[in-house]
Amino acid sequence: MAPAITGKYDWILAITSIAFIFSAFGNGANDVANSYATSVAAQTLTMVQVGFLSIVTEFVGAVALGARVTSTIKNGIINIDRFELPAEPGTLMLAMGCAEVGSATWLMVATRFGMPVSTTQTIVGALVGVGFATNAGIKWGWESGSVSQVAASWAIAPLIACGFSALIFGTVKYAVLERENSFEWGMRLIPWYFAFTAAVLALFIVVETPTAPSLEEFGAGKAAGIILGVFFGVLLISYVFFMPYLKRKLIKRDARMRIWHIPLGPLLLRDDPPLYFAGKADGEYVKNYYADAYGEVRAQGQELRQGNVNGDSEKQVQNVDDIQKSSPVNSQEGLPTDPAKLKALEEKMQNDPSSVPQLSKKRLQLEPYERFIGPVKDLPWTDPKKFWGYFKFGLLQGVTRDVITHDSEKLRDIHARANRYDVRVEHMWTYCQVISAIMMSIAHGSNDVANAVGPWSAVYQTYQEGRIATRSATPVWMLVVAGLLLGLGFWFYGYHIIRALGNKITQMSPTRGFATELGAAITVLLASRLGLPVSTTQCLTGSVVGTALMNYDVKAVNWAQIGFIFMGWVATLPASGLISGLLCVMALNTPHF
Repeated sequence: MAPAITGKYDWILAITSIAFIFSAFGNGANDVANSYATSVAAQTLTMVQVGFLSIVTEFVGAVALGARVTSTIKNGIINIDRFELPAEPGTLMLAMGCAEVGSATWLMVATRFGMPVSTTQTIVGALVGVGFATNAGIKWGWESGSVSQVAASWAIAPLIACGFSALIFGTVKYAVLERENSFEWGMRLIPWYFAFTAAVLALFIVVETPTAPSLEEFGAGKAAGIILGVFFGVLLISYVFFMPYLKRKLIKRDARMRIWHIPLGPLLLRDDPPLYFAGKADGEYVKNYYADAYGEVRAQGQELRQGNVNGDSEKQVQNVDDIQKSSPVNSQEGLPTDPAKLKALEEKMQNDPSSVPQLSKKRLQLEPYERFIGPVKDLPWTDPKKFWGYFKFGLLQGVTRDVITHDSEKLRDIHARANRYDVRVEHMWTYCQVISAIMMSIAHGSNDVANAVGPWSAVYQTYQEGRIATRSATPVWMLVVAGLLLGLGFWFYGYHIIRALGNKITQMSPTRGFATELGAAITVLLASRLGLPVSTTQCLTGSVVGTALMNYDVKAVNWAQIGFIFMGWVATLPASGLISGLLCVMALNTPHF
């Protein structure tokens, strides 16, 4: 039962709770996409797989690692002492409630228009807005949790992430991808990359878990022992279990192999291993990670690389002669045989790859409306199949959309400036990329759960205690609810942001995605360790640029898209601040009886 002094403000708690749901949902829709955007763009993971993964990883990050930053958001942006006089906790509840509403409104609007904004900037701007509205002091000076430190992290974090990702991709590029025998070098070095990625994850688990002592109390020797133990333990596991799996899949080209066969380990080296739930023997043993939703590679001057991989490396088709030799379609089914017409077709192909007749323009997967609504739209509403179709559409429309294909002459030119590598080598790094994506998502949950929970927690605890209560520990159940909402936000609404990132900035592939995600994750987790609420959007964007610039061609980056994202960053703070500030001013000055 709430004390009388705050019990009359239950309506503020109710409105703030509703706004919190939208804020956490919008946070997940806009920011969780950052964690997995490159994995989806590189076709390492599908949207459905990411949907389930994001719910788990965001939950773990929010519940296990999110408490420290939540405290910074609640206490560090505006001066809470302003609300101690005249001892009216309802004013603080109103201010934090307006901040939650302002944050939720801007996040939902920005996500709807496919604008990847900083959810951290959104809540900080909202708090600054209510700070102006209530004449509360705003911490501008260089001190812990101040606006100045938060703003500095916005500028510094993308540069640090850019450097990390460029360094990581540089090691993969020169140690493996661009060596003469790239596949052999990939097989030699991939266990070490597995071990390195796991060790980095172990490092941040050691220093981030709130229930563990500080790094100083824990001891650097113990921490180093755990990290080295994980490194060599994963290295051993990689050689015993992963390497036999990769040898059978990539060297023996066994299309039946699936990831759940990894535990078979050395048994996979036999001529006829005991495969359970095996795939089709006549399928692809490795996919083309550069193909779009039509099964085509669309890059200017590199357009017609086939979707299936049947040789030692991906088959490139660059002119009409190659098309006739490699395509199963004969001249009577589309391609002309007259030399003059062939020459004309080749010239036309350079400007418009879709003009080549034998290229199928049929999507490999239908869009949600075509897939779920189309077959039942003409059925009467009395037919259960129609309800089932609409139910599946509502439940799955967010994770069954094509967010990979971006077909335009400009993007084909940008993608053409990135080297294409052996897809067998790219496949090796899909496993590292999944680990780094999971790490990035956990980092996001730990860092950005504060953006939604901070104001709601302040309102709820003030309501319960009847006094200003922003310094008490955030209840675990709040972090649980927020963690689930972050994942659900991505499931239903995150496709807008996935589409705006990844391949729309540069050509993405598993090796590039691995470097991008790991670089961004390291940056975000370092910031979380320091209690700085950095933007995962800016970290990931900086990482994508860093990886793209390793092509040594500034035109390998879609700077127009970077500009669009940057404009969203610029608009975020004033937009959320105006919404929350105006709401707070009107509420505080509303005439009443």
